[in-house]
Amino acid sequence: MSVAPDSRANNGRPASKNTDSPSRPSDNSAAHNACVASVTLLNEKLAAYLTPSEMKKVKEAYRFSDEMHLGQIRKSGEPYISHPIAVAEICADWKLDAQAIMAALLHDVMEDQDVKKEELIERFGAPVATLVDGLSKLDKIEFQSQIEAQAENFRKMLLAMARDVRVILVKLADRLHNMRTLGYMSPEKKRRIARETMEVYVPIAHRLGLNNIYRELQDLAFSHLYPLRYRTLAKAVKAARGNRREVVSKILEAVNGTLAGSGIRAEVYGREKTLFGIYRKMRNKHLSFSQVLDVYGFRIVVDSFANCYVALGTLHALYKPMPGKFKDYIAIPKLNGYQSLHTTLIGPYGTPVEFQIRTQEMHRVAEAGVAAHWLYKNDDANLTDLQQRTHAWLQSLLDIQQQTGDSAEFLEHVKVDLFPDSVYVFTPKSKIIALPRGATVLDFAYTIHTDIGDQAIAARVNHEHAALRTELRNGDIVEIVTAPSSRPSPNWLTFVRTGKARSAIRHHLRTINLAESTELGKRLLTQALGAVDVVPPLAEALAERLLKESSARSMDELYADIGVGKRMATLVARHIRTLMENDPACELPPLKAETQGKLDPVLIYGNEGTAVHLAPCCLPIPGDGIIGQLKRDQGITVHGTDCDLAKRQHAKEPERWIELAWGSGLSRRFDCRIKVLVNNEKGVLARVAAEIGESDANITHVGMDDDRDQQMKQLRFTIQVEDRVHLARLMRNVRRIPGVARILRERA
Repeated sequence: MSVAPDSRANNGRPASKNTDSPSRPSDNSAAHNACVASVTLLNEKLAAYLTPSEMKKVKEAYRFSDEMHLGQIRKSGEPYISHPIAVAEICADWKLDAQAIMAALLHDVMEDQDVKKEELIERFGAPVATLVDGLSKLDKIEFQSQIEAQAENFRKMLLAMARDVRVILVKLADRLHNMRTLGYMSPEKKRRIARETMEVYVPIAHRLGLNNIYRELQDLAFSHLYPLRYRTLAKAVKAARGNRREVVSKILEAVNGTLAGSGIRAEVYGREKTLFGIYRKMRNKHLSFSQVLDVYGFRIVVDSFANCYVALGTLHALYKPMPGKFKDYIAIPKLNGYQSLHTTLIGPYGTPVEFQIRTQEMHRVAEAGVAAHWLYKNDDANLTDLQQRTHAWLQSLLDIQQQTGDSAEFLEHVKVDLFPDSVYVFTPKSKIIALPRGATVLDFAYTIHTDIGDQAIAARVNHEHAALRTELRNGDIVEIVTAPSSRPSPNWLTFVRTGKARSAIRHHLRTINLAESTELGKRLLTQALGAVDVVPPLAEALAERLLKESSARSMDELYADIGVGKRMATLVARHIRTLMENDPACELPPLKAETQGKLDPVLIYGNEGTAVHLAPCCLPIPGDGIIGQLKRDQGITVHGTDCDLAKRQHAKEPERWIELAWGSGLSRRFDCRIKVLVNNEKGVLARVAAEIGESDANITHVGMDDDRDQQMKQLRFTIQVEDRVHLARLMRNVRRIPGVARILRERA
């Protein structure tokens, strides 16, 4: 394996765009020797658990990777091959199999050197080629933005991970080595990569239980995102380390003595919080460094499950426990399989000290997570609890992908499910279900099964009736009430927490409301085309070119995307205008100055179904001035032009707002809120309600507020009227009732 880079040709392949130089520096003997040493170390690690035939295959992968990366230099000045070797070395620490090690060595050859997947299949087999393909970015595809490209890369990687968890293990090893060597990058690139690491890779490492990588990636990202804070905190911790050495030594001596006296064989380690852990606690709890007392903690590794609890009792006899600071993650493990007993005790000098108690096996899983059991068997009965939980999460990624419209939405859903805090609730049959903190009854329903979520109408939490939006707490027992006729509502998206629930609701709304969204999108695009002096219908050749460049399968799909807010009609119209201007066969008049950019209002009739929603904040009715907000996957939300909320949101995203107008011949009634101030006398509510009925309006809700002096009452009605004229007539009639002091239309 200790083959050094030589003068072999690079097969005419292009040098990587990520390198500083297309050739080696004139004097790189030190880097060359370091590379050889690194290969030797990797060889020693692999020889400890791979067979000779597997070692031979790994050696072939190394030679091919070395040949492909010949001439590439990292920012540090080292040969590029040093990076794949380092990634493979990290994977070897986890004892990943030969295929994963080969993928680690080859992980950049497709992206940087344009090696085809077919060539990798021929040389190294389909499993290795599939792993490398899952790790390769999609640089050859044109994206509308950097954000879209990043989202699509993550989507591809996560889906590959869902099919084979080794993809993410190699990717995390790749990211870890890149973060360790990030100091050679520009400040802007360091911040971008560090932020990406903190937002995506740190949560994935945590979700898979890879705690060593989780902690190191956090600290490395922290050091590049906030270098001054990192250095200041590191200096403070170094100073405190000396000041607290006496306390740590005293606790270690006392704990070792009391455990030995109880006949418990244990290894006791002092451990220090990570710098990011200290920083996060200071920020979240608004503390100074001197107020963070539990910078140090202790880990106790015992020889059996039972002795975890015996050691806990022994420690509680030695030092007083702090109330509310005990957590049993052995009885109920964390989502990532982590198991330990956590307790915080009042140590010498009144200092709070955290202890973690676990067995050797628990310690191994706590540090390596899913990598401790990475090799999945086909027989579910042989899977560990950790493997089953990981399998369930990886399967949920595939479910979300099937129901998700695009990469950005997919990544949004997955980020939600990567949120580390969890609540644990029970089914009526006592099965434990883990959900993100803040999850609702409806999230629980979708976690059980998509059909249960789609048909949910109510629930019982701890045997009492509860609404679907009820937020769940640890220990709740949840039972879902369903009805076959029930269907998801767009309003559900405002309170569900999990990615699975959100993607399932959006998928249902897209499927059921396709015809409505298509018709609305067609109207919006027709309006936008008028603003650029293009008259539909489009020529067949032009439509085909538009569909090819927009990745839509049909014009109806394009219209539907516009109707649900996924595409902006104005941008599509401008793109069509550009296509026509560049096509000699198209006769296109020049843009008129007086019409350029001006859009005719879109007419609203109130019968568009769920593609058009009336904003609950202002409840506009015909006769009101209206404006529309295009919400992603929710179509148009109609606001009154005088709505304060609409004004604030319009200022933030003006491109998502369009002019609207009421159409003629409206045949439905519209909700409206009124407030009536009345004397506190007998029968006044009945008189007001009767007059509303006499004015040919429906009452859908009634509320009552007491005035401070108790002499007046405020009656609040939600009523259904035809338009502003109808409402004005009703208000005049109510105002004439004896005992009514004032009536006005109410806006949120």
